[in-house]
Amino acid sequence: MTEPSQLFPGKQFISTILDALETKSAMSGGLARVYLMRAAMAGVIIGVMYLVYFSVVAAFSGISDGGFYDLGRLVGALIFGFALVFIYYSKSELLTSNMMIVSIGAYYRRTTGSRALRILGLCFLGNFIGGLFVAGLVALSTLGGGAVGDAMDTAVEHKLGYIAEGFSGWTDLFVRAILCNFMINLAMLLVYNGLIKDDLTKSIAMIVSVFIFAFAGFEHSVANTVLFTIVGIQEGIDIGAALANIGIVLSGNFVGGGLLIGLYYAYANDDRRHLRKHPEVNGS
Repeated sequence: MTEPSQLFPGKQFISTILDALETKSAMSGGLARVYLMRAAMAGVIIGVMYLVYFSVVAAFSGISDGGFYDLGRLVGALIFGFALVFIYYSKSELLTSNMMIVSIGAYYRRTTGSRALRILGLCFLGNFIGGLFVAGLVALSTLGGGAVGDAMDTAVEHKLGYIAEGFSGWTDLFVRAILCNFMINLAMLLVYNGLIKDDLTKSIAMIVSVFIFAFAGFEHSVANTVLFTIVGIQEGIDIGAALANIGIVLSGNFVGGGLLIGLYYAYANDDRRHLRKHPEVNGS
C-alpha cells in the first residue's frame, strides 16, 4: 500500500502552520501588546521598503525625461521584494500571511472564528500603527517630497481610480488582490513545507513573490494602507475611497491567501479520510 507520506506530501507544511497558529493564538491573547509590537514592526518594514520603491521609481523617471520609468518599476519591485524577507527573519507579523494560517487552523478546527478574527484584527491594527509611525517620520522630513512624492501621488490616484470606475474597477481591484496574496502565500508555502533547507533559496522565493506582485500591479492591503497613510498625512486623501479600496483588497487578499492557498492545501493534505478507510496504516 502506498504510504500516506507519499499521498499527502504536504503534511509537514500543515504541521508547521498549526504550530505557528498556536503561537499566534497565545500571543494575541495574553501577550497582545507584544503581538501588536511584532505586527507594528512589519508595518514599519513595509513602509520603509515601499518608500524605497518609490524613490527608485522617481530616480529612474528622472533619467532622459522619464524614459526609464518602467525600468525603475522593475528595479524598485525587486528591492521591495526584500520586505517579506525582513519580515520573516525578524519574526514580525504580517496580516496577509496570517490569513493563510488562520484558514488552515479553521479547517482543522484548531481555532474558532472569534480567535481567528482577533489574530487578524490585532495584526492589521499593528501593521497600521507601524505604517503610521513611518508616515509621521516622512511628514517630518523631505523624504516624501519632490519626485518621490509625485510618484506616490500617482500611485494613490491610480489605486483610488479603481473605486471611481464602479463595478468594473472594483472587480479589477479584487482580482489583483487575489493574485497578490496568492503569490505571497505561495512563497510562504515553499518556506514552511520543509523541502527548502537553506536560507538563500527561501529568501529568493520570498523576493520573487513580492517582485511579481509589485511589478505586475497586484494589490496588497497592508502596503495600500501604509501608502494611503503617508500621502494622507502629507497632502490629504479621499478617506471614503481609500477605505473602500482597502476593504475590497482585504477581501481579495483573503481569497488569494486564505482560500486558494490555505484551504486548498489544508484539504489536499487532509489524510483523515484515508486513514479511516485504511485503519491498518495507523497500526504499528
